[in-house]
Amino acid sequence: MISHNLKWRSHELQLGNRSCIMGILNVTPDSFSDGGRFFSLDAALAQAERMIEDGADILDIGGESSRPFSEPVSAEEEIRRVMPVIEYLAGKISVPISIDTTKADVAKRAMEAGAAIINDISALRFDPDMASVVAETGALVILMHMLGSPGTMQVDPRYDDVIEDIYGFLEEVMGKAEVAGIAKENMIVDPGIGFGKTIFHNLEIIKNIERFAELDVPVLIGPSRKAFIRKLIVGETQAENTGAGSRELVETGTHAVVSASILNGAHILRVHDVAGARTTATIVDAIKNV
Repeated sequence: MISHNLKWRSHELQLGNRSCIMGILNVTPDSFSDGGRFFSLDAALAQAERMIEDGADILDIGGESSRPFSEPVSAEEEIRRVMPVIEYLAGKISVPISIDTTKADVAKRAMEAGAAIINDISALRFDPDMASVVAETGALVILMHMLGSPGTMQVDPRYDDVIEDIYGFLEEVMGKAEVAGIAKENMIVDPGIGFGKTIFHNLEIIKNIERFAELDVPVLIGPSRKAFIRKLIVGETQAENTGAGSRELVETGTHAVVSASILNGAHILRVHDVAGARTTATIVDAIKNV
């Protein structure tokens, strides 16, 4: 596997032999998986501390749901949700904080409070000021592929060639980011599991992660509790009609995808269940590194 060394301020994170686990902390009332569970400040802080104890290498904090068909919230509301958590944690934890946002104002406030990574599911496309915020703050940035927007992305997604189409998109946005003054060594790419993808598309991405590694930056995969896993377990029709598939089964399916992703070249895994993913990664890394 290609190794990478991410640096922010006086810290660094080695990626390669040891898989990096990014813990998801949704400070929202409506996320598809855990909406409302960590909406209060006390609950959010307790979950953040738990994920660090469980082995998270990065905390990804978000104040707006990006589930399919979700509606956007204002920058002011996002800031109100995430800033108390970031302000409390920054300087108290040893792992970097990532802000999951498409809004430049939110990203700038988070970086000023001590965040190190901007996780932009729009790949700098939704807010014309986002690229300059990334460049001026020296943030690490995650550039994700999404077909359309959260409100439209799952409406009959189609590609000529899903792998090459996504590769070409990521290559293009990386080029635009460099023109905007963002260093390539500060970029991470995410092919966007579940963001405008069918079951087949998601499986093709997981099988071909090494293709995205050819962009010569770290590759992040975010399969956690995605609908395609439940559909594979219980069948697409039953999953859509009944919501069948227990949390335990979907979590087991998530760890299966984490395993395959690591073996196929992923550097960073974005998950809700940090403890389970860290256990999975420890075993798969050992096999991979023999």
